[in-house]
Amino acid sequence: MMTIIPVLAVVAAGLLIVIARRPDEFRTVRSATFSASPEALFAYVNDLRKFQIWSPWARLDPSAKTTFEGPADGTGAVFKWAGSAKVGAGSMTIIESRPADLVRMRLEFLKPFRATNTAEFTFTQAGAGTQVTWSMTGRSNFVSKAVGLFVDCDKMVGAQFESGLANMRAVMESAGGRS
Repeated sequence: MMTIIPVLAVVAAGLLIVIARRPDEFRTVRSATFSASPEALFAYVNDLRKFQIWSPWARLDPSAKTTFEGPADGTGAVFKWAGSAKVGAGSMTIIESRPADLVRMRLEFLKPFRATNTAEFTFTQAGAGTQVTWSMTGRSNFVSKAVGLFVDCDKMVGAQFESGLANMRAVMESAGGRS
């Protein structure tokens, strides 16, 4: 018993050091190429009501309570949600909008955990189509660093981004590539 306590203390100290040395920031990025114009794709991101048509989280909890504030689209548009444990609660605010080029959003998560991250969508001409790149960046606190030892957050969030981009593709194809 006397030798177990020092060994556990060393293991715990080692684990704390490993967690503390993990990166302070994270970035998740996924891209897809569409046979649609940057303008058409931009419209499905810049208008938060249209965003909900293809959002992977809207499909996880279709009965989530949602509200929209501010302008219909572009800088200052706000989307708030409160739903099941699958989607939590929070808000999304467009903080920068450059037509057919960039939409940057501030994501404020309230549940199941508090965090503020930045999401960006960029639209780049790719041959006859458009490459849409969806990224999210943020700070990693001690708890998220610890969780990251056991859960591949990039893989988990990245899979949701991939699902959302596939949903956007289906919406664009059903609309004939129009907004």
